[in-house]
Amino acid sequence: MNFINIIEKKRDKGKLAKEEIRDFINRYVAGEIPDYQVSALLMAIYLNGCDDEETYELTMAMAESGDIMDLSEIPGIKVDKHSTGGVGDKVTLIVAPVAAACGIPTAKMSGRGLGFTGGTIDKLEAIPGFSTSLDEKDFIAQVKNTGYALIGQTKDLAPADKLLYALRDVTGTVGCIPLIASSIMSKKIAAGSDAIVLEVTHGTGAFMRDEEKACELARIMMDIGKRAGLNMKAVITDMNEPLGHAIGNSLEVIEAIEALKGTTASDVSEVMKVIIPEMIMAGGKADNKADAWKMAEEAISSGRALEAFRTMIAAQHGNPDVIDDYSLFPKAAVKKEVHAERNGYLRVKDCAGIGECVKLLGGGRITKEQAIDLSVGLEMSAKNGDKVSKGDCLLEIYARNDNEAETARMQYLKSVEIIDEEPEKNVLIYTLND
Repeated sequence: MNFINIIEKKRDKGKLAKEEIRDFINRYVAGEIPDYQVSALLMAIYLNGCDDEETYELTMAMAESGDIMDLSEIPGIKVDKHSTGGVGDKVTLIVAPVAAACGIPTAKMSGRGLGFTGGTIDKLEAIPGFSTSLDEKDFIAQVKNTGYALIGQTKDLAPADKLLYALRDVTGTVGCIPLIASSIMSKKIAAGSDAIVLEVTHGTGAFMRDEEKACELARIMMDIGKRAGLNMKAVITDMNEPLGHAIGNSLEVIEAIEALKGTTASDVSEVMKVIIPEMIMAGGKADNKADAWKMAEEAISSGRALEAFRTMIAAQHGNPDVIDDYSLFPKAAVKKEVHAERNGYLRVKDCAGIGECVKLLGGGRITKEQAIDLSVGLEMSAKNGDKVSKGDCLLEIYARNDNEAETARMQYLKSVEIIDEEPEKNVLIYTLND
């Protein structure tokens, strides 16, 4: 096919046929189409969009550009959980072992953090010795034997997505819902699970700041998954303030362990109470949310969920003793408190600005290849809407040195304010059923 004709068709708001999309993806992966032509098509898609059928065909072409993982030898319904990310989002670390303890095989591939958002793989690497790399055979064997595994994405999974994402990143076409949806879902479909629970975040601490656009992204991803024969559920969560109290890799793993021990911040608990039942129901272990949550509570209170996490750490060569001894995690050299300068109510103005503190401390990255410090971060004593008095500790900063701690302190103070009236609380979460 003449690729220029494909560019012109989408430029003029035409609909691309399945054959045109397949030809584009196959030839681009083979190196037969130059980046400058693909950039033109991406911009045409960014400006004119794709309908649901085009988005599905693009997703499947990307998924089938590499390996499709076969999880059939793992008994049961395999359930994956994906979050679009945000500040302090450690939910995967909590829900995966709970689901596994409830008999839901969870074969999870996660990514690294970029910018002000953290990544599950970075957090896991804060555990001494932990390996986030398993070959396909070992990955499947671990899920089969222990219930779940958490690894980084394999190099042969959806190679078309890797090429297109790198190009989108430098051509101003990242923020396009059809391209975002096809990117996420191509990897999920290639990963081979039977059901997917999506957590789509919105707000100042998420990549999707607008709630309406977050809902549209969730709807499109659900449509793609259902067309591909998967059981899909989606949950929309508010990310206008950090989730939980900890932000930073080691600190977030510790907070996740505390949740598995039964101690959670109220917002983390609220997300757990929605995500975990959806995973259990998708896995066919319960018929309703109430029964599913009872199963999850028993898995936590009995210690089975914590034991599942311990087993996973050991299976992936990490030191499971971190569960009982937090001093084994990387430790920052400097700890600095930030105190309230007046009486009032704390209001978070900019969640991303708080996430930026961790990047300034060296705990976040600008490029995917950048090395990060796993010990640094923030521990928030006060959350949005909390009443505080002058002198109260609002935040503890864990830093490499005093200068970086002070820079983070100033950034935090730009991102919050203390006001006289209690701020309105945002609705944290709701479920998309269709």
